[in-house]
Amino acid sequence: MDFINRKRMPIDLASHIGEEVTYEVDHLKVKGLMLSPKEKVQRIVIYLRGGKGKVGRVRTGRLLQFSDPHTLVFGPYYRGNNGSEGRDEFSGNDLHDVTQAMDILKYLYPEAYVHLVGFSRGGLQGLLTFQYLPADSYIIWGGVSDLHLMYEERVDLRGMLRRMVGHPKKNLDAYEKREALQYIDENSPPILIIHGGKDKQVGIHQGYYLAEYLERIGHRYETFYQMQEGHVPRPEALKEVLEVIHKWMDCIENNK
Repeated sequence: MDFINRKRMPIDLASHIGEEVTYEVDHLKVKGLMLSPKEKVQRIVIYLRGGKGKVGRVRTGRLLQFSDPHTLVFGPYYRGNNGSEGRDEFSGNDLHDVTQAMDILKYLYPEAYVHLVGFSRGGLQGLLTFQYLPADSYIIWGGVSDLHLMYEERVDLRGMLRRMVGHPKKNLDAYEKREALQYIDENSPPILIIHGGKDKQVGIHQGYYLAEYLERIGHRYETFYQMQEGHVPRPEALKEVLEVIHKWMDCIENNK
């Protein structure tokens, strides 16, 4: 099991090799960006992007935020984006783009720890997949935890959601299938919730909603709220977030 194509990218890094990889999912050729360490792979981080199309696309700088000399970082583009075949379904069959990539990476590096990071729209992608993967933890950052809440909150995105998912009343089944919390139980991997108090893209109540549910079912989780930050933290706040994420991953692994 492996990727069907690896294209070396013009990324000049001392510690990692940058490649755009292609793999087959549901008879579609799907792509993603991968930064592989030149040292032994001891950790895998799957970064689940936000946005759609060119907005929020996977970038080298973003993946590097989660790297260290022994960490492989992979970001799926999702089908229908950046040269990948198919159609983006906003947490529909495009979830297979995450699970198939994880299957390949765990086959190649069976001893490595695995952490998922879901940002913005990617938050829902991760919540719908992390408990089925050989993941050690999940980090949801400014992430969507409930699609109904998103539909009500983001009037400007309702047209896009109706095209990609449907109307929440007329296509109730499609929304209910994407209700991620129903799939999480006390045995799912631990979750770190990160959110900005001034986030206008994904309101912080999405983080509260998830935390309240996890507390109710006795699930292991932690929160890190930056009440003065928006969807993307300012430089100093961003540095603080990344320190929290790396400490979280280290703590999870050290307690295995």
